[in-house]
Amino acid sequence: MKIATWNVNSVRIRINHVCDWLQANSDVDLLCLQETKVIDEDFPHQPFIDLGYQTYIYGQKSYNGVAIISRSPLENIQTGFASVLGEIAEPSLDEQKRLIAAKFGDIQIVNMYVPNGSEVDSEKYAYKLCWLKLLKEYLQTLLSENANILICGDFNVAIADIDIYDPKGRENKVMSTDIEREALTEVLNLGFKDVFRKFKADSGYYSWWDYRSGGFSRNRGWRIDYQFLTESLYDRATACEIDVEPRKLTQPSDHTPVIVTID
Repeated sequence: MKIATWNVNSVRIRINHVCDWLQANSDVDLLCLQETKVIDEDFPHQPFIDLGYQTYIYGQKSYNGVAIISRSPLENIQTGFASVLGEIAEPSLDEQKRLIAAKFGDIQIVNMYVPNGSEVDSEKYAYKLCWLKLLKEYLQTLLSENANILICGDFNVAIADIDIYDPKGRENKVMSTDIEREALTEVLNLGFKDVFRKFKADSGYYSWWDYRSGGFSRNRGWRIDYQFLTESLYDRATACEIDVEPRKLTQPSDHTPVIVTID
């Protein structure tokens, strides 16, 4: 099976890009989208239905939003932290629509859009760290029920210097501070592995390029979109790749898909 993740930076603006990509990659079984930026009532279901996919959505106006596009029916759709944890200490962490989970065969899929953090030491930065702390609790609960978990999406953290085109001064830049990396590492230490690095150990691979300063044409990118797998799934993975082609399109998302193949 093939599972892809892609921050599309507005599903309505990029709907043709996404549908064209699905047609060109017809062996993709499931596509996780982030930053859909649309309320559920206005989500463009029909283009996906016409291609034979089913849609599972969790969105809000203008910001955030996640969705799962699947060829097969999914089970146990859960949105937000509270759907798994019940009452949470800080309800504001569920106000932004950033997390959707579903059962896909024997695999628990968790699709997320981690907060960006805006600026180091800002309120949004503190919110991001709190969000990642709650994510750990959320995943601990899921792991008590299923050993086959795939978490994917835009994590807004470059977990290593090799994931940044120029890591100089990264300690003071949002998405690469030590505190953010430590917070994400705490999550991954529950038993998740970066499947892309199973197949590509060298530098130069990125999933996001800033629109400014010719970021893409100069390959001044960051790898912040990931597929993290529990060990049982990691062992079953036979490929993982970043498809840069959609980033070459006119008015593209600033992110591009990451696809994992699992036996």
